[in-house]
Amino acid sequence: MEPTPPPAQLLAGTCLAFHPVPQQRRRADGWTPIMQQCFIRALEAMGSVGQAARAVGMGRRSAYRLRDRPGAESFAQAWDRAISMGRMRQFDYAMDRAINGITTVRVLRGGAVDVTGGPDMDIVHSALREDAAPLKATKDSF
Repeated sequence: MEPTPPPAQLLAGTCLAFHPVPQQRRRADGWTPIMQQCFIRALEAMGSVGQAARAVGMGRRSAYRLRDRPGAESFAQAWDRAISMGRMRQFDYAMDRAINGITTVRVLRGGAVDVTGGPDMDIVHSALREDAAPLKATKDSF
């Protein structure tokens, strides 16, 4: 049995600290411990597995395969915490834009400038779609 790898140093002391998934073989372009840490950080920032995987130059399916490997329990727990934090961050961002609105500046023909303000409804609708399933489940459970 392989010894447990040391905790990820980039995330040491945070709630996202984890033990990297042991590598099956050494590859410079693979899921190295540093790549795993960067992925967890990206997941925490973006709240999306696909976007986080692309941000570190890997694929979404590859990330899920890594999560399913033997010895990935600590990584999977960090993943769950990171995605939860990322989704909350995106929801907060959407609500800020809904409450405070956005400013749109358009330059029209002839050099006229049109400045409008108001909520960014695309991001509001996106946030509401993301959270609709948990809200419905909670409502039905009463």
